[in-house]
Amino acid sequence: MSALHVLICTPVPALLPALDQLPAGQLAAVDTVGPRPGKEIDPLLSGRVLVVGDDADLAAVVLRLFRKDRLGTVELAYATAQPTPFSRMYSLPVGAAALRVALQGEPDPVPLVRNDVGGVLIAEGYLSPVHGTAYVDEFRVLSGATPGLLVQPHPEKGLEVTVRRTRILGFGRKGRSHLGRALQVGSAQSPMTVLSDGVRFDRPMDRWTFYRHTAPLRLVRGAF
Repeated sequence: MSALHVLICTPVPALLPALDQLPAGQLAAVDTVGPRPGKEIDPLLSGRVLVVGDDADLAAVVLRLFRKDRLGTVELAYATAQPTPFSRMYSLPVGAAALRVALQGEPDPVPLVRNDVGGVLIAEGYLSPVHGTAYVDEFRVLSGATPGLLVQPHPEKGLEVTVRRTRILGFGRKGRSHLGRALQVGSAQSPMTVLSDGVRFDRPMDRWTFYRHTAPLRLVRGAF
């Protein structure tokens, strides 16, 4: 395993003392790159990289890996201060405990979801409200209105889509989930707000597509 390169996007105070105590041979470099970094980090993306921050920061780094065609060569570890949708999805420790996984874990392939405007989704997307139709692969899962569609990567099918239902005082049907490779949504009557890993798209959209990317993300989380 190559030495660990740490990218600090959003500081995790509990992690800093542990980083200072690492032997020189285990740590390649520590770079403070700021929240949701862009192409300026491209020269730093090689070997094993530990992203310190939140899900939006991690998604920004994954986007750079995708755009530079390095998903297959970079092993990505993650450290966050508190549990997030991504850390819960893959049972990752938080705080200082994440450093042990970053150093000793093995990379596992996990699904990466893309959208049709050049972005990526690593943990949780949300479209709301939707007034129109939605298809998961060739199956129509919505015709009408819903408060929102929740989209998450799925390890086998690619993505899981949950159609939210309106509930009054706790009563009513719960959301129904559907598995597939792609989601296509049209909401011409009322443009949707799009959230991807906690980041709002810059304008409402009347159409949106999420789909599984052909290459997985190499996430460091395996047994050690």
